[in-house]
Amino acid sequence: MSETIPLPVRDGIVPSRLYLPREQAWPDLLGFLLAKFPHMPADILRERLARGDMVNAAGESMGLDSPFVPDSWLWYYREVPAEVTVPFEVTVLYQDEFLVVADKPHFLASIPGGRYLQETALIRLRKQLDNFDLSPIHRLDRDTAGLLLFCANKRYRGAYQTLFQTRDVQKTYEAIAPLVPALAFPLTRESHIRKSPQYFTMEEAAEEAPNSRTRISLLAHDNTLGHYLLEPLTGKKHQLRVHMNGLGMPICHDEFYPDLLPARADDNFNHPLQLLARSIAFTDPVTKQERYFKSSRQLALAGQIARAA
Repeated sequence: MSETIPLPVRDGIVPSRLYLPREQAWPDLLGFLLAKFPHMPADILRERLARGDMVNAAGESMGLDSPFVPDSWLWYYREVPAEVTVPFEVTVLYQDEFLVVADKPHFLASIPGGRYLQETALIRLRKQLDNFDLSPIHRLDRDTAGLLLFCANKRYRGAYQTLFQTRDVQKTYEAIAPLVPALAFPLTRESHIRKSPQYFTMEEAAEEAPNSRTRISLLAHDNTLGHYLLEPLTGKKHQLRVHMNGLGMPICHDEFYPDLLPARADDNFNHPLQLLARSIAFTDPVTKQERYFKSSRQLALAGQIARAA
């Protein structure tokens, strides 16, 4: 953003902004907001305007009777009421002036979104490291634990994000899932992954050309469950979960595959998804060093398999 941000960072939160389009005309700002956010209770929007929580580019508070000003920006802090606390810590494995490497626990979202704001790796680390320029280089599903990388200096953000966009990284994951004796490992799963009609899930389309590949190896088993090494060769949403499910071995405690379970008001912290981002390797685009990082976390069911082996 080239213009001056009229609100400071607050409790680790960088203010959000909303564009008021020039192509539309509304009698007032409140009417526009009610139409823009139809799923947000109207009382919340009215309360925020009444408190003066939303400001224009000059930092002037907007109110219930404020006019709609086309081709302008509205600034505000995102809020999440009654946010559930995630009782696990995010660990910093490495940091320098360019990179921060975190070891994320299960249940902690990577970045703010939906019903999570403070309970995210990004906001926790911004406050813990007192670095509000910290930004994510890539993301992990909230359900997945393991390695998560952040750029420590916004000047280099583009270089690191390009590295991941071009997939010039080597990543490994570990998972616990049912053992399928008929399958011979290692194997490579190839399929076309696309959005499913169900909310937030993906599906494999047998009639379309493959757009995803995962190499899968069996590390150990107890004749019922297998401990697998997963190497994603592409980067589709939910790729590892979809590929494992497609092979008839959905990852243990997955609430999306094979069946989308009903949303819960709280989390069952005793049954984390058995998926871990184990390692990552790449040539650093800034320092040109060879980087390799490995998670120190262990999947809960891996110990059960090891004891039975």
